[in-house]
Amino acid sequence: MRGAGKDTFSINTRPETTSLESESEGLTSQVPLIEPGTVIDGVECVTDVDFPTRLGHFRLYGFYDHQTDEEHTALVMGNVRGAQNLPVRVHSECHTGDVWGSLRCDCREQLELAVRYVAEHKRGVVVYMRQEGRGIGLMNKLRAYKLQELGFDTVEANEQLGFPAEARDYRVTACILRLLGVESLELMSNNPDKIEKLKAYGVDISGRIPIVAEPNPHNQAYMDTKRLRMRHTYGGDDATT
Repeated sequence: MRGAGKDTFSINTRPETTSLESESEGLTSQVPLIEPGTVIDGVECVTDVDFPTRLGHFRLYGFYDHQTDEEHTALVMGNVRGAQNLPVRVHSECHTGDVWGSLRCDCREQLELAVRYVAEHKRGVVVYMRQEGRGIGLMNKLRAYKLQELGFDTVEANEQLGFPAEARDYRVTACILRLLGVESLELMSNNPDKIEKLKAYGVDISGRIPIVAEPNPHNQAYMDTKRLRMRHTYGGDDATT
C-alpha cells in the first residue's frame, strides 16, 4: 500500500480540453483486441471501439453478463495485456451524479478524476459497472435519498429499506480484468470493502491510489458517514480527513 498522501489527487471542477492527437498518438493502436465473443464465467466481450473523449483518447470495450443480463464497459488506454501495477478504477454507475451532476455524492468527481489520471499516465483502465446505489438500484437509491432527508444517514437509509449498506459484487469486474489480461493493478479507490471483494475473486491488487474529491455542503455528511461507518480512507492509508 502507498504511504499517506502519496499519489493523492483532487478534482479540478473547471472543464479542460486536451489535444487528442498529441496525447493518444499510438496509444489505442497498441491495445490488443479481444476476440469478440470471448467469454469468462458467463461474461462476454462483445466489441471494442475507438473512443475519443474530452479527457483523452481511449478504447472502449463492451461486456455482457449472461448470468444477470447486464451490460458493462471498460475505458482503456495503452497496452494493458500482461500489465503489472496498472492504474485501475472500478466505478459503479451513479445516475444521479454521473448524469445529473448531483452534489449529494462525490461519484462524478471521482469518475472524472480517474479518467484524467489514466489519460495523464497514458495507461490504465476505468471499469464502469452497472451497480447503481451501491447495488440496490436507482429507484431504491431515490427512496434512500428520501429517508436521508428525514435524518437517516446513507447506511441507515439502506438498512431501513432492507438492504445492507454495501450490496455490490465484483464477480463481473474480475472477469472483465481477466478478459483484458491485466496481471496486477493499483486500485483507484478509498473503499476497503471493494479491495477485499476484488481480492476474494482473485484480483491481484498491488497497491491503492487514493481518489479524493473536495467535499461540498451537500455531501459532507455523506462522505463523513463513509469514513466513519464504512471504513473509507481519504488520502493515504492512515489519513482520516
